[in-house]
Amino acid sequence: MTNPPAVRVDGLTKQFGRFTAVDNVSFDVEANKIYGLLGRNGAGKTTVMQMLTGQQFATSGRVSVFGEEPVENSRVLQQICFIKESQKYPEQYKVKHVLKSAPWFFSNWDADFAAQLVDDFRVPLNRELKKVSRGQLSAVGVIVGLASRAPLTFFDEPYLGLDAVARQIFYDRLLEDYAEHPRTIILSTHLIDEVSNLLEHVLLIDEGRILLDQDADELRGSASTVVGRASDVDAFIVGRDVLHRERIGGLASATVGGLSSEDHRRASAAGVELGPVSLQQLIVRLTTGPSGVAARDGSRTTADWSASA
Repeated sequence: MTNPPAVRVDGLTKQFGRFTAVDNVSFDVEANKIYGLLGRNGAGKTTVMQMLTGQQFATSGRVSVFGEEPVENSRVLQQICFIKESQKYPEQYKVKHVLKSAPWFFSNWDADFAAQLVDDFRVPLNRELKKVSRGQLSAVGVIVGLASRAPLTFFDEPYLGLDAVARQIFYDRLLEDYAEHPRTIILSTHLIDEVSNLLEHVLLIDEGRILLDQDADELRGSASTVVGRASDVDAFIVGRDVLHRERIGGLASATVGGLSSEDHRRASAAGVELGPVSLQQLIVRLTTGPSGVAARDGSRTTADWSASA
């Protein structure tokens, strides 16, 4: 018997006046998986998360979290932790006050794990939050998000303020603790290459619409870069799903989806070289399209390429 999804979204729309921030999106989030909610600035990521966590009312459509609507529902909300970049705390709070009050909100709170993370991130417990650096403030949010062990945890780019070493600590601790204490985690980030290996599923949103809803393993290797003389590249990509094309003098490169193993064997004979495309490059190409303009006409995605490859 299939387990019910942790989150179910059906026809969700959110309008602010005449502006449609989220446009009739539908998707499921399976329990105990790490999701990446990806997209450009203003794509609608934060608005979606705010509706999933009961902070915004939907204009239309339905949201179900653990089988119930989240708005003004304490049973649902006590199972959610939402950490964002601009996290706010009470005036005069010190770091230690945040950690001391966390058990009031999170029944799975692990104080020992939080203390370990404080050491890992070198956070000053007795300093007022308004006096800590941006990186230390980001670390406080990350510590709360990890040590809460909430069944549904959202990270809306709170780690942008961390330096490269601290971000790697976050990724390592997240994976280690997730392995021991599985829960549903949704990461919203622009640092796609950094989190690529963490993600099990990708939701890509652009201008309020879902462009991609696919298993991360299927996405890896689903597109290739074709490089060679412009005439050879043009001949090779005829009739294929071209996401992007560039030309410099007599040379050209193209990002193409859906190449089969036979296509890879034929590439050398066709006078072109094939290379891998990272998840970040793929997301960039999907949200800019062949001519640099985002595709918004329901065109094929990598799910179609996988089916045809």
